[in-house]
Amino acid sequence: MESVLENKLMTSYKNEMISFLQSHPEYFEEVIQLAISDRQPYSWRAAFLIWGSVEENDKRIQKHIKSIVNCIQEKEDGHQRELLKILYKMKISEKYEGQIFNTCVNLWEQISKKPSVRITAFKFIMKIAKNHPELLEEIDILTQEQYLESLSPGVKRSIEKIIHE
Repeated sequence: MESVLENKLMTSYKNEMISFLQSHPEYFEEVIQLAISDRQPYSWRAAFLIWGSVEENDKRIQKHIKSIVNCIQEKEDGHQRELLKILYKMKISEKYEGQIFNTCVNLWEQISKKPSVRITAFKFIMKIAKNHPELLEEIDILTQEQYLESLSPGVKRSIEKIIHE
């Protein structure tokens, strides 16, 4: 049987879902658990809702970073993108930076992945590399033509822009 939250995820537009979650903070833990689970179509939508609802470094997410990081690899493309977008908003401790960096490199290198997942992963790679200059050498490798050729001209320009920032 569908819960109240699951029903909202399936029948509401983004703004309605965000308003619901703001009005009913008691559902926040349920939405987190849905986001890290494999209960589609709810899980992807829950991650999308969280990303749209949380502030930068939201304290409610901090205690779930490990769970989010640990589940990204096993999710489908759109779900991976939404989970990465949640983490991107957070200040990530060094404890998880390496794991996230490796996950994002793995996603970036999979040229069959959707461009939106790959560019989100690349943004995260760059965010982490800015704090660890020794990783910047890897950026040259990751931006070789073999990783860019499957991307549209617009996405390639976005990647170039991210690199130059």
